Parts: sequence; structure tokens; C-alpha cells
Amino acid sequence: MLWTIDPVFACEMAVRSDLAYGRAMKPSREITRLLDIMAALRTPVTGCPWDIEQDFKSIAPYTLEEAFEVIDAIERNDIDDLREELGDLLLQVVFHARMAEEMKAFDFGDVVQAITHKMIRRHPHVFGDENARGAGMAKGMWDKIKAEEKAERRERRAALQLETAEPSGFLDDIPQGFPSLMRALKLQQKAAKVGFDWSEALPILDKIEEEIAELRHEISIGDQQKTEEEYGDLLFAMVNLGRHLKLEPESALRGTNEKFRTRFHYIERKLTERQQSLEDATLDEMEALWSEAKTKK
Repeated sequence: MLWTIDPVFACEMAVRSDLAYGRAMKPSREITRLLDIMAALRTPVTGCPWDIEQDFKSIAPYTLEEAFEVIDAIERNDIDDLREELGDLLLQVVFHARMAEEMKAFDFGDVVQAITHKMIRRHPHVFGDENARGAGMAKGMWDKIKAEEKAERRERRAALQLETAEPSGFLDDIPQGFPSLMRALKLQQKAAKVGFDWSEALPILDKIEEEIAELRHEISIGDQQKTEEEYGDLLFAMVNLGRHLKLEPESALRGTNEKFRTRFHYIERKLTERQQSLEDATLDEMEALWSEAKTKK
């Protein structure tokens, strides 16, 4: 049965229950306190009903959301907010690790051990191999070590019977859970490593015009499925163009989103000064103010 209680209220009740039993939790700089808090929240009966009912899949959207909120704080150059958002993101790691521990799969310590082992191994020029540093081989060593790690991972997963019978393709290690623009970029970057790539940016503009023509055609026919497919092809080509121009699509679109928000707010503010609402303004009035906003810095 799913809980219908408000999660904030439920967790507050769980904290009050801890206080009633003398298990008061106090803030701390130690990671062990955060682990203890998560364990308390996930404890049946006395824990938080909302936290208890979660699983990896239900928490995944929150993990992604917190990662984007970290990026947002960085984009706004808000250091205080960054501290808060990094904490929220860390909580997501602790949450997933706790659920894995309950399954007796691994715990937070295993997560820390895995990443520290990986970082030491991937940086021999920092942690032990002076020759690698002196020869300027860091990048080559990184790629070689990553390839070794992937081979070991396949062996480990095969031993645990976690691999499917279907052979893995060259691009299959690009996670499907990535945001689509990011995944498009990663797919293109990896394909380019084996030479499957445009030689320069300008021919991609021709490809974009071709995709626009195909999109126009499907729109005129009225085939929604084909229209979506051609729209996706156009977006993919735009990502490819950005890659060749050394532009990151997520960053570029974030900038455009903020520009749109700022200009629209200008419209809203000017209408308010005229004692008009957005709902009452005509499209012509809003477009005139939009043009004004474009001249402002």
C-alpha cells in the first residue's frame, strides 16, 4: 500500500518519535551522522513513511533533479546555495547506498572504497608513478586504465551473472538515463573516436537544412510519429553542430532559457507598470515589449 501522507509531515513525525524515545539527532560535520539519519528514516515502524516506501527507481528522478540544482547554483555563482545543493546531492548517494545495504548488496563504505580505488588507479602520475608525470602520459594512461576497468567490470558482472547474453555494442556503455541532449553528445563523441564523424562544422549546416525539409514534409502530411522522428533527427544534428563548434548543448540551451525568462519578465514588469495583466495584453502588445527587451542588456 502506498502512503498518501505528506512526506514532510511524515518525516517530521518520525523525528518527533525519535525525540520521544531519547534518540535526538544533532547536526554534525561527520558523514557517519548522515548515515545514521538515513538509517533512522528507513527503519520500519519508527522511520519516515515516505522514505521507507522508496526504491532505487522512485528516487532516481530526485537524484537527477538534485544534480541539476547543483549546476544551477554554479551557473548563478551562488556559493551559499552550492553548499546546500551539494548536501542534497550527497543525501541522494547516501539514500541509494542505504537501500543497497538493506538488500545486503553493498553499503556506503563500499561506494567510497570503489571510487577511491578508481581515482588512485587512474592517476598513477599523482599517486606513485613519477615517470608517467614526467613523460606527460596522463591522458594516455587514463584511457588505458579505463579500458582495463571496463574489461574487469565485464568479467565481474559475468561471474555474478549480471550480463545479458546479447553482446555489448561499441556505444552501449553510454547510459540511457542521461538527459537526451547529453546522451546525443556522448554518442557522437564516442563514434568520432573510431572516425565516424564529420570533418568540419559547415557541412553539418547542410544536414540541418535537409532535416528541416524532411520535418516540413512530415508536418504537411500530418504523420505525428514521423514528425517526432524527424524532429529528433533535427535536434541530433544540432547537437552535432554544437560539438564541432565546441559548444555544449545543455549550457547553450540553459543560456537561451534564461534569456527567454528575462525578456518575458520584462514584458510582465512593463505591463504591470501600465496596470495591465499578461492575460489582458494582446499578442501585438507583448511582441512590442519583447522587441524592447531585446535592446536591453
